[in-house]
Amino acid sequence: MDSFDTIEGLAILGGPDLTILTGISLHGGLAAAWAAKSVSAKTVVAALIEHWQSEGLPAFAQFDNDNRFQGPKHYADSVGRVSRLCLSLGVTPVFAPPNETGFQAAIESFNNSWQAKVWRRFRHRSLRGLQSRSARYLAAHRQRHARRIEAAPRRRRFPKHWQLDLQQHPHGNILFLRRTDDHGRIHVLGHTFLVDRFWLHRLVRAEVNLDANHIRFYALRRRDPTSQPLLGEAKYTLPKKPFKE
Repeated sequence: MDSFDTIEGLAILGGPDLTILTGISLHGGLAAAWAAKSVSAKTVVAALIEHWQSEGLPAFAQFDNDNRFQGPKHYADSVGRVSRLCLSLGVTPVFAPPNETGFQAAIESFNNSWQAKVWRRFRHRSLRGLQSRSARYLAAHRQRHARRIEAAPRRRRFPKHWQLDLQQHPHGNILFLRRTDDHGRIHVLGHTFLVDRFWLHRLVRAEVNLDANHIRFYALRRRDPTSQPLLGEAKYTLPKKPFKE
């Protein structure tokens, strides 16, 4: 699984504010970072394509619930650009639970390391200079973790002659990690679903199967993450509608 995040609130003295898109693999610690004046869903897609063409495809890609990753949440049934990219390549997008610690630990640790070793250690006079410094750090990071990267599960090859078609109806699974409310419900894709009336304020893995037209809800326990019993199932069909650029 690859995890992706952003670092924001950075600014070069007398220059632009910056956003850093970062990524790291759960197994192997394969790291990546892209420094830019801004990060949008389009630039995330471009970065992921570049990264996966070079390094191969993971089975899963995990994100937080930022609109740039998940897509606009003020519309029901919205599957964003990044999710459509993942699904078109057979990568399952996973969205971490909001305001929960631990699920993004690997990428947050890398973010802290990148800021300590790149951002705070040197004075950067330009975006290009920062990108060059970051590239040197990434090369050193990969060299230090070479054995771990080599021992990680083999990544799938990026398909030849592939093109992203955002208008194609999405297929595959999307995973949402959520915590139930006072009534055992969760909010996913602009809808509220009852999971279990007795599973209150507890973590759930909601597996949206776009081909079978259902959502299955599995219990999550931090003390026993390997045990994920099925709690329930709900019908869900993603409407077929054009993707709005």
